[in-house]
Amino acid sequence: MSHNFLTGNIENLVKWARRNSVWPATFGLACCAIEMMSAGAGDYDLARFGMEVFRASPRQADLMIVAGRVSQKMAPVLRQVYDQMMEPKWVISMGVCASTGGMFNNYAIVQGVDQIVPVDVYAPGCPPGPETLMHAILTLHEKIRTGEITRRKGEGAGIVVEERPRISPIAPASASPKSASVKVVNK
Repeated sequence: MSHNFLTGNIENLVKWARRNSVWPATFGLACCAIEMMSAGAGDYDLARFGMEVFRASPRQADLMIVAGRVSQKMAPVLRQVYDQMMEPKWVISMGVCASTGGMFNNYAIVQGVDQIVPVDVYAPGCPPGPETLMHAILTLHEKIRTGEITRRKGEGAGIVVEERPRISPIAPASASPKSASVKVVNK
């Protein structure tokens, strides 16, 4: 035959395209963020996986790498950034602080980012090195390759972000700005 042609499953083609074009939205909060930045540098070169562009806008990203500890005040922001990301979207929890709260077992730190957003891959360590992050990324690529084409048929992590008025002792309640709170709903 003088002409070559390629046949295949359209679902496999879509999975291949998604796997090779994951664009991360960084959410670096602590010392793990330095390791995440070094993974994108020339020594480790995330560009070979199609991830050379760390997006500052969540609307252009489909992977959130939560690197570091998440405080209770940062939790609504994390959820808002996650909600603004395009579908399908994935989350990597990088480091022991993001995964379980780490050594910060107190009221101010969220004891696991999976209480706020659904996590796909955990990268262990304190802080995990660039090699560990790359292993987590390759694990995510494998999940994308073998997963369904549609993402998250359920309702996510069961988190409801609601607005409530902030009460200020100086200004009247009607003039105060609103603050967001996170309420965990077990389903």
